[in-house]
Amino acid sequence: MSAVLTNGVLTATIDPLGAELQSLTDADGRELMTNADPAYWTGHAPILFPIIGALQDDTYRVDGKAHTLAKHGFARRRMFAKVAQNDVSVRYELADDAGTRADYPFAFVLHVEHRLDGATLHTEVGVTNCGDRDLPASIGFHPAFAWPLPYGHDRAAHRMVFSVAEGDTVAAIAANGTIAAQRRASPLDGRDLYLTDALFADDALVFDPVHSDHVTYGAEIGPQLRIDFPGMPKLGVWTKPGSAFVCIEPWDGIADPEGFAGDIFDKPGIHRVAPGATHRAAMAVTLQG
Repeated sequence: MSAVLTNGVLTATIDPLGAELQSLTDADGRELMTNADPAYWTGHAPILFPIIGALQDDTYRVDGKAHTLAKHGFARRRMFAKVAQNDVSVRYELADDAGTRADYPFAFVLHVEHRLDGATLHTEVGVTNCGDRDLPASIGFHPAFAWPLPYGHDRAAHRMVFSVAEGDTVAAIAANGTIAAQRRASPLDGRDLYLTDALFADDALVFDPVHSDHVTYGAEIGPQLRIDFPGMPKLGVWTKPGSAFVCIEPWDGIADPEGFAGDIFDKPGIHRVAPGATHRAAMAVTLQG
């Protein structure tokens, strides 16, 4: 059964499948997330673990053996156990089992907490290494926000504003979902990204690195969303052209470079988590105005 959190300002609904945010509404019940139209994409806000993006040939190597993992990893397809809940927060856990160990032979517990505080929804994720050898992991967020937001402006009026200046190029996605060797010119106008379907004709925009620690999203006039992602080194922005959502995705890892054939611990963006240690990532969504 889904968990419903509410504080009179925001209401969040969390599905134990993937510990995934399914809905975020304002005090008047207006939906701030995707409509999950199956013609485009049925996700809402999956947690990405233990990889982000695609592996070359869906394959990684560790200890001289090849293993298979699908794009964005397996956490979003697994049922989590609810370990704590009150009116404004819920905590879920996913532990390794025979199913995960078949393709990811590591002992772990993945913790996901969603918590309301005023007009902000905090999401905090941590993976604890429960084994006796280093664990390779990346953590990412994939929330799909309503485009347009429910405040009377059309899609063309929406933009993202980065907190600081970014670089002149962004990473490009190859045809197989890996990161292409050649980068593409940044579409930013100063710190502003004016959202159009044409931006995503060749898949996501990948800010690698991202220098900002937050962005604001929405029309220039009226309520906006502020997405904070302190300490997250990469940011994906994606939609399916013609849909009613845009994903603003803080990541601490990235897809394989095109043609990558190295060990998982040499993969860009992989964190080496020592036995007994916990690797953490966090983001927050605040309704402003």
